[in-house]
Amino acid sequence: MTKMLLALLLVMLFVSGCGQNRDHAGSPSPQQTNHEIKVRQSVPEKPEIHNPEQVANRLEQLAESIPRVQSANCVVFGDTAIVGINVQGNLDRSMVGTIKYSVAEALRKDPHGAHAIVTADMDIASRLQEIGQDIRKGHPVSGFAEELSDIIGRVMPQLPKDVQPQHHAPAETEDRRQLRQ
Repeated sequence: MTKMLLALLLVMLFVSGCGQNRDHAGSPSPQQTNHEIKVRQSVPEKPEIHNPEQVANRLEQLAESIPRVQSANCVVFGDTAIVGINVQGNLDRSMVGTIKYSVAEALRKDPHGAHAIVTADMDIASRLQEIGQDIRKGHPVSGFAEELSDIIGRVMPQLPKDVQPQHHAPAETEDRRQLRQ
């Protein structure tokens, strides 16, 4: 009797499990999932810069209006501006970071400054100043290329294992004479 009851229970479970689901709100068919979702762009587009010199001057003035910024240099190429700021050399890292943040905050309100890059690196700031001078002299490409190669030359590491020992005494170059003096 118990075997028959157990067999009947299993059959009932099997039959009820194989029943058809009459609820049509179940999983969606492939035809229902092809809906596109449109999302609004949240990052504003970069405005096109028609007069780079005017934009550079305005961004420099904005940066210099921030307290503790001694001077600023800006170079604009394409739709990107790089603003180098000069601050006192004795400021600690956190104060320089605060000043950079304040400059970025001021530039954010300007349509062209919102996409600018702010740096307080002394070498980069002086290079930006030299690039700006070259642009004003009418040599934008050569001035930019020269300063970029100078920056890369300083950034590239010199590994001692890459130095080849010289077996003969080379003639002393002008650079070595200047270093000795």
